[in-house]
This record gives sequence, C-alpha cells and structure tokens, in this order.
Amino acid sequence: MSGVLRLGELHGSLSDPLLDAMTFLNEVTGRYPEAISFAPGRPHEEFFDPADIAVHLDRYLRHLREERGLTESRVRQEVFQYGRTKGLIGPLIARALEADEGITADPEALVVTVGAQEGMLLVLRALCAGPDDVLLVSSPCYVGVTGAARLLDLTVRPVPEAGPDGGLDPEALAAAVHELRAAGKRPRACYVVPDFANPSGASLDETARRRLLDVAESTGVLLIEDNPYGFFGRNGPVRPTLKALDGDRCNVVYLGSFAKTCFPGARVGYVLADQQVAAPDGRLGLLADELAKLKSMTTVNTSALGQAVIGGMLLAGGLRLREANEPARRFYAHNMDVLLTQLETAFRSLPGVSWNTPEGGFFAVVTVPFRADARALDTCAREYGVLWTPMDGFHPGGGGEHRLRLSCSYLTPDQVVEGVRRLARFVTERTAQQT
Repeated sequence: MSGVLRLGELHGSLSDPLLDAMTFLNEVTGRYPEAISFAPGRPHEEFFDPADIAVHLDRYLRHLREERGLTESRVRQEVFQYGRTKGLIGPLIARALEADEGITADPEALVVTVGAQEGMLLVLRALCAGPDDVLLVSSPCYVGVTGAARLLDLTVRPVPEAGPDGGLDPEALAAAVHELRAAGKRPRACYVVPDFANPSGASLDETARRRLLDVAESTGVLLIEDNPYGFFGRNGPVRPTLKALDGDRCNVVYLGSFAKTCFPGARVGYVLADQQVAAPDGRLGLLADELAKLKSMTTVNTSALGQAVIGGMLLAGGLRLREANEPARRFYAHNMDVLLTQLETAFRSLPGVSWNTPEGGFFAVVTVPFRADARALDTCAREYGVLWTPMDGFHPGGGGEHRLRLSCSYLTPDQVVEGVRRLARFVTERTAQQT
C-alpha cells in the first residue's frame, strides 16, 4: 500500500514492549477514570496551585533585576530567547545542592535538562561509544533508563537487588563487572537509585553506599545516581547521597529532577557531570561540556519559562528544597504507613502473598501467587475498580511476573484504604482460582 511504512523496517525499539511501558504509566489512569489508581508515580495534586506559577515567575524576574542586576532588555532576552544550552538556573541549583545534600557543585558542571529523562539519554550517549560497552542496572529497574538504552542500541546487564528492601547489591555489581570484562566487554556505567527506588521502593544503607563507591573506584565503572525521591523518607536520619560521599573522586554522575519536589509539568531536571575529559590535544574539559554538545543537537535547550518558574520556586524556599518539601514528605510518609498497615490487615492470612516495607518514597511491591500481568490488571480495573502496575516490564533480564507495584503518592489516605480493600478482593479471588 502506497504511503504505508512497515514497522519491521523502522528502528527495532519501536517493536519493543518496553517502550509501551512509559506510555502505559502515563495514560493508564485515564483509561479507567472510575478506578482507584495505584499506578502513576505522580506527586499529589493538592500541593499545586495554578496561581502560584505567576508568583514564582515574578520572583525569578525580580531576582534577575535585583540580585543579578540585569537590564530590562537582558531580562526579556533571558526568558524569551533560546538561552545557553547548559541552562539558566545552574547557579541556583548549585546553591540548593550545597544546602540540601552537602554537594559542592561548580555551576559549569551542571546541564539543565528536559526532565531527568533527557539527562539519562545524554549521559548514556556520551559514555557508551561502541558495541562492547555495557550499561549495568539494578533489577528491577526504572523503565526510563532501560528504554533510553534501547533507543541507543546499548547492551544492558541487570544486577540484582540485595533483598526486597536492600537496593542494588554492591558485591553483585563487582561480580558482574568481572564477568563482563572476562567476556571481552567494557562495563561502562551503572545506573542506581539509592533512595526509595522506582519500582521496588528499596534503599541502600550507608555501608552499602560506601561499598558501592569502593567498587566504582576500583573498577572504573561510573555510577549514574538518580535521586528523585530522596526527600521523602518515612522516618530515620537522612542518608548522604553517593555524590556527597564520593567527594572529589568523581565516580558519580548525578541526575536530579524537580518533577517530584516542585512542578512535574515544567519538565526541568539536571545533570551534575564534573568528571574531566581529556581532548586529543591534551586539553581538559568537563563531561558537562560534552553533554551540552549532545543537547544542542537534540532539544537545543530547556524551556526558559520552565526554568524561570523552577528558579522562582527555589528562591521561595530559600534555596532549601528539603525544608520546602517537608509538608509533602509528611503526607507521603503517612500514605505509606497507611498502605503498609492496610496490606498487613488484608493479606497477613493469605498464603503466597507478601510485600516489602519501604523506608519512604512512593512505591511498594506485592508478590502474589498468580501472574500479575496486563491481562490480570485489566480484569482488576474493570471488575474490581483498582489499578496497579505489573512488575515484569521493570525486569530487564526477565522475571517479576508474580509481582505488582503500588504507588501511594497520588491518592488520599481514604483512597489508599479503599484501594487496598478492592485489591484484596481481587487477589483473594484470583488466588482461589489457582488452587
């Protein structure tokens, strides 16, 4: 048929179910509007007020005029024109990183990106140069990074987590690096979410973090640390990021996002890439400079308007986002407490059902004695009025067929209670059908 393209002749990633996973996560709630949805990892919408957008924009414009001393012509240029590829608000981000995480960042080592997702794509493109390069990831793993690797035709090697709540296993990473090198491959980088990871909710304790940094130092494998949920612990002391623990050794490329802490619709994230890069003529530059080259040929730059609003939000919080997010932290912690209590009440007597106990964040994982796949989800949504996310798409090496992810961030506590009640009916009845 004239004018019809054959999918088989397009890039192979377009036929990969993995690329459907992100669309599913973004759209599934809209497909079943009457269902209670544990599917999306979105911030709770009661923390947003459309009227605040103009307030934050005005605050940033005042900052340009009063603190930076820009003329009206320069202010107009700052927010209306394309702007520098690395971004406009790097100095503000650097000050917030110092206040919140104890990370000392040169603003020139920061690239402001279109969400953390673009940051992942840029970092992977820069680091992985040939067919023998391998990206290591935790298993289960956020589909955004494995999807980005698929777009770039990169080989992905999963590394297991250390139990349901333990995060990526440093010893398993060391073993995987050794095995890959013995096979003639070049393990290039390892993607890790140390705090309340998506999808598992698992975290690394400080001992594991330090051991992971030792592995990176001894093997030369860069750690790509993604930290969207670090502000949202339930209890206990705040653990230092890998980047903060690593100091000036530069074993960590740090990905940040304002999607969970400020304003998801602004689509503003950043990469801190302070590693040095030696040019053929011996000159030294920053990895951030190389990422900016890639960005200039993809998105050109990040929305100046989006950056301005985020800049205003940073200024409103005194460049201390952790303090500004304390009400949200308490809300999410309470929701997770409610979720875990309801799971205990609903499933403690049901054989074959178990769940983990995350220390914070948005996600928990339930293991069930049947296949928790898309077909089961469809039945659960239509007949029981509750949504969740199948875990099989988060396992790049296969697995997860009997596990489902619950996100409690988007709901009220009452919805969490009712949602678990509906889920319990579905799981109980589906489990009975297996026997």
